[in-house]
Amino acid sequence: MVPYSHNDQLFIGGAWVGPQGERGFEVLNCATEERLVRVAGAGEDDVRRAVAAAHEAFHDGVWPRLTPEDRAAYLTAIGRKLLDRSEELADIWSLESGIVRGLAGTITPAVGQFFLDTALLAKSFPFEELHQPGAGGEYGLLVREPVGVVAAIIPWNAPALLMAYKVAPALLAGCTVILKASPEAPGSCYILAEVIEEVGLPAGVFNFITADRSESEALVRDPVVDKVSFTGSTAAGRRIAALMGERIGRYSLELGGKSAALILDDYDIETAATDLAGSSAFLTGQACSSLTRIIVREDRRDAMVEALAAQFAKIAIGDPFDAGTGMGPLAMARQRDRIEQLLAQAREQGAVVACGGGRPAHLNRGFFIEPTVLTNVDNASMIAQTEIFGPVLCVIAARDDDHAIALAEDTIYGLNNSIYTNDVDKALRYSRKLRSGTVGHNACRTDFTIAAGGFKQSGIGREGGREGLYPFLETKTIILNGIPARAASADTL
Repeated sequence: MVPYSHNDQLFIGGAWVGPQGERGFEVLNCATEERLVRVAGAGEDDVRRAVAAAHEAFHDGVWPRLTPEDRAAYLTAIGRKLLDRSEELADIWSLESGIVRGLAGTITPAVGQFFLDTALLAKSFPFEELHQPGAGGEYGLLVREPVGVVAAIIPWNAPALLMAYKVAPALLAGCTVILKASPEAPGSCYILAEVIEEVGLPAGVFNFITADRSESEALVRDPVVDKVSFTGSTAAGRRIAALMGERIGRYSLELGGKSAALILDDYDIETAATDLAGSSAFLTGQACSSLTRIIVREDRRDAMVEALAAQFAKIAIGDPFDAGTGMGPLAMARQRDRIEQLLAQAREQGAVVACGGGRPAHLNRGFFIEPTVLTNVDNASMIAQTEIFGPVLCVIAARDDDHAIALAEDTIYGLNNSIYTNDVDKALRYSRKLRSGTVGHNACRTDFTIAAGGFKQSGIGREGGREGLYPFLETKTIILNGIPARAASADTL
């Protein structure tokens, strides 16, 4: 049983409604390959219904005209109810995507907390700023207004967190939203829709559909959609950018990565290996910010490979609900097939498998794969340049620190990197040389309370914190020939 209802319906215009056709999706338990539930699938007519509801709510409804504080009150209520359902969100995450349940339970309270934290921005964010006009006029005002109808499209690896990072700031900004879930992992979005229904958000402000690629493209193409906020592959991001560019639509993209861990000479190999193995096992490597290129000086490469292999050997692979499990399955069969194909190509190109490389012998069902370390990897090779989205690490040799930085930078991606060194000043100095949205020190780090996003082909825009609110706002300049009556202070209207 799944912890939500209405699985045969979509949430459009403030109500649960059946899809226009009979399309649906089978959601599987990725550890057993058994069916969890069948959910409704949106067709293009349903996409148009959801867009129309969001459009009406934005242009004719009260939501954009409420004060940020009034909208924040709704976000606070949503956040509290999501906190109450954190355990259900954790169960769904493990069932659909394979994360170890114990770990999921420590993370999912962040979903509700993100709504609460976003609500607090209503008091501190500069929605209105007073300016002295420099080209005539007496009273200048810079205002930040909602961008409009937002299509929020999320993937299957961490849907509960990713939906929060998009929906919460969009709502606070005054936008209306169509949330599009992936067919493989829609459960957390159902829970959010149930919570929003309970809170009583005005009809059409939030809409939820589950759809496949063709319907997703229809959503992106719809001229009524003012902005697309997308998390997923770089390939899909390129397509969205091209479609939105045709009509100068707004978009923000959080895309793929091939992030590097630079292990400097002063840092202990065993300590680094312990951290890297642990972060690689997180969500079975299905995280775009994973550190998958391990760059170490050539004379320490073999020691790094041995240490990683030893740490991976300690990881128990199996049922994510078992307390003794250290790594669960991949989310789906096609993801496992892709990783196996990439590993086969890597071997053909000269990479050597130091550990792992196949399916665990003791598991005959579920989408499991062994954590894998590859050595003899050329940084220019396919396996070093392709996002794998699984627990596969490439150990790459560098001549010195400058060469390590050059290798880290030799990629189309720029999402995340980390520097392992005992010298904090060197860590800061080197971090400024790396063109990535986040640089961690002695750990794989991503922090959505500050900001997260990518350089280069890892994306456009930021999510989280104050920075994550700007992409859902348009800036307007108002210049008046007098001071309006409602001016309440010297710096705001």
